[in-house]
Order: sequence, then C-alpha cells, then structure tokens
Amino acid sequence: MIRDRRGRGMLGRKERGQLELFITGSLRQLIPDDHVLVRVDRVLDLSWLRDEVADCYCFDDGRPGIDPEVAVRLMLAGLLSGIVHDRKLMREAQVNIAIRWFTGYGLHEKLPHHSSLTRIRQRWGAERFRKIFKRTVEACLKATIATGEIVHIDASLIRANVSWESLVERHAIEVFEENKIEEEVEAERRDRQSKCKKVCVTDPDATMATNARNRHLEPCYKQHTAVDDKVGVILDVEVTTGEKNEGQMIEPQVDEVRSTTGIDIKTVTADAGYAYAKVYGALERRGIDALIPAKAEPIRSRVPMCRFRYDAKHDILKCPTGRVLRPTRPVKHGRVFY
Repeated sequence: MIRDRRGRGMLGRKERGQLELFITGSLRQLIPDDHVLVRVDRVLDLSWLRDEVADCYCFDDGRPGIDPEVAVRLMLAGLLSGIVHDRKLMREAQVNIAIRWFTGYGLHEKLPHHSSLTRIRQRWGAERFRKIFKRTVEACLKATIATGEIVHIDASLIRANVSWESLVERHAIEVFEENKIEEEVEAERRDRQSKCKKVCVTDPDATMATNARNRHLEPCYKQHTAVDDKVGVILDVEVTTGEKNEGQMIEPQVDEVRSTTGIDIKTVTADAGYAYAKVYGALERRGIDALIPAKAEPIRSRVPMCRFRYDAKHDILKCPTGRVLRPTRPVKHGRVFY
C-alpha cells in the first residue's frame, strides 16, 4: 500500500469476476474444526446403508440414482442447520461449502434436484427410516452417551403449513346420517360440547388442536418424543395428528424404547398432560417409577380434591366433613364414589 504525506492509504479495488484456474486441497481446509458438520462427520458411519436399501433399487436398468449415504447426509445437514424444506436446503447447499464437503460434492459438481429427496423418502418408506433411526440409537448406547434407564417423554404441537382458507366446518351428525352410521350418530348426539368440527381439506391429517385454553385452535400435528436423561439423546419419536392425546401414546412409546435399547427403564418423567390413572397403572405394571405431577384442580370445583382422603385398605374415600364415600359404578378410566 502506498501512503501519502498525510498517512492516508490509496483507495483499493478488488475484481470479483476473476476465474479460478487451479484449486488445490480439500474443501475441509476451509471449514472450522468446531463446525457442527465436521464434528458429526468424525463419528458418522453409514457404510451399512447401501445394503439396507439395496432392494429399493434396480441394478440393471434405469438412470443411476443418488448415493443413499449422500441422501441421508443431505437430510442430516438440513436438520442440523434448522432447514426443514428440501427446496431451501438445496439452495443453501449450492453456496454452502460445509454442506458440499459433508455430502461429497465439489464446487464444480451439480447438486441433486430438491424433489429427489421427496422421492427417496417415498421409495424407502417410514419403516426403513425407523430402522436407520434405531441404528443411531444403538450407536449412542454403544458409545455410552445414552443409558436408556431414565426417560423423559413429552409432546409438542407442530403448526401445519396450511392456510386458514383451507379449513371448512363439517357437521358430523349430517355426515354420519348421510352414510347411515347409527353408532356414530348416537355418540355425536350425546356429545353436547361441539356441534361442528373444522377440518383441513388440503391436509386431512392436520387436525385442530391447541396447547392452552386461552389460545385458539390451529391445524396441527403432534410430535411425541422420548429423550434419554444423560445428554438428551432422542430414543424414540412418533408424529400423529394434533388431536391425539398424550396419554394414549406414552404406553406404546415406553415399550418401543425398551424394544430398541434392550434395557429396562427405571424412571419415566412427564408433565401433567400425562397424569391419568391408566398411565400410572401402565407404568406401575412395568415396574417403572412415574415422575408425573397431578393435574391442576378443576377450575369450578366447589371442594378442592386435595381435601379428600383415600383409604386404600378399606377402598373408601373420606370427604372433608368426615362422610365416607364408597365406590359405585366404574367409568372408563376410574370409578365413581358416592
């Protein structure tokens, strides 16, 4: 740099349109050692994947497809980068050196079309992806970063990517009567809480749900996740419609975790959304300690339920005034005391 008498530098210029003649070395040299994809690559082993999905491909006909390991690495790069849409992922991979290196594509190579990932998911199917997920869990157990003994379970609503204009109201009674389904008609007539139901015509699996009483219903899916206590390794995940109750999922999910890890679960933790008698009973029968807080008191309860005392020896309930209540008719998930 040339400086004048005042110490000022000459105004520089950088030409951006220069062509590169030679590029030596690996793209890895341009990526920091602490980058998430670099750290994952150190422990990621997908050498078994080709044999796992070989039956989904033809070996003597058609155009060569994407390497299965490349497909999984692309999906994993999107997950670790917080990119959930394939189109956006491939746009990012076009200019992101770390993703190109992680998936094995050079700067001069053309990346796959975003629709290829969709077709791969359809071709492989959900069960095959679950096998891939289980292999990951087994690797975490082998590396002792998960134990499978203390499991935390929770569910989260996922807002469906649909517009409000796609929602319509369907009167269940009229639909059932038109199809002459007597049992459903009678059940709907007994249900006085809702006379109509909103459904999404473009995505029927996205049912209406909410996670708070002061929030309006939205078309959602629900993700049910079981996480190991040690460092937060995900042991199982299931996606359902938004209407699916958490209490219906915890029992099969606990069994699935036990089947995947081969380890007896000692403790399960969950929030009050799982505080049902059937849940406590299911975990007790499996010898599992349930750390689940009781549900809040009913808002309009005239007498707080905590003031009632249950005598397990005589199977009676004592109210605050000293009156003894005895069990009468059973209900779906418990009994009624009078």
